[in-house]
Amino acid sequence: MLTYPQIDPIAIELGPLKVHWYGLMYLVGFSAAWLLGQQRRERFGLSKEQLSDLIFYGALGVVLGGRIGYVLFYNFDRFLADPKWLFYVWEGGMSFHGGLLGVTAVTLWQSRKLGLSLLSLGDFVAPLVPIGLGAGRIGNFIGGELWGRPTDVPWAMVFPRADNLPRHPSQLYEFVLEGIVLFTVLWLFSRKPRPAGAVSGLFLIGYGLSRIIVEFFRQPDEQLGYIAWGWLTQGQLLSLPMLAVGAGFIVYAYQSKRAIH
Repeated sequence: MLTYPQIDPIAIELGPLKVHWYGLMYLVGFSAAWLLGQQRRERFGLSKEQLSDLIFYGALGVVLGGRIGYVLFYNFDRFLADPKWLFYVWEGGMSFHGGLLGVTAVTLWQSRKLGLSLLSLGDFVAPLVPIGLGAGRIGNFIGGELWGRPTDVPWAMVFPRADNLPRHPSQLYEFVLEGIVLFTVLWLFSRKPRPAGAVSGLFLIGYGLSRIIVEFFRQPDEQLGYIAWGWLTQGQLLSLPMLAVGAGFIVYAYQSKRAIH
């Protein structure tokens, strides 16, 4: 068993101001998206100013969509009992799938503004996302949250905020799959011209598969438990449509072969 490295989740503390590592990981993700976007923007006819606007509004989509998604997907009963809880952001709680819907809405709006199709702009955005996803999982690990299920594997860890049972460091599994692997696959795939929708479809399939796999090692949310059959989790249920939509995007992309970038 490995020893869980107990790192103070507060990275910077200046009087009443406390900056958590998890919050800094968002900054890492958005900064990485901007830097990577600089290398791809000319292929899509984007200026520096347009890229900056896209990243800014995309960040808003992530934060607002992530919070709303967490409330609706994971704590809807609490929201019904106290709708004001939606705004209690200091209590934490973000959902990737909600953030994805937020970014999709921003991408749709920006695509019309920029004169690009939704799929084309989605193909631009998709490879910029995994670095932020991986950084977020490191933030989860440092915060000692979203731990894995009990196990006896040699790399198991005891998470102080959970209990005294050795558990899968599932945050690190997600860091590898959603961050490193997904970024590498998308970046290499998108280096060659692809029909509009192909890169977006690969992102949806790649993330969906990664999340479904890791959920078998991750402890389900306490307030929800298993959704069905003693093993299906909310994260898996929300990821299943990503596989279908992603496959549909790829089929459509290679059949239509429109707007190759």
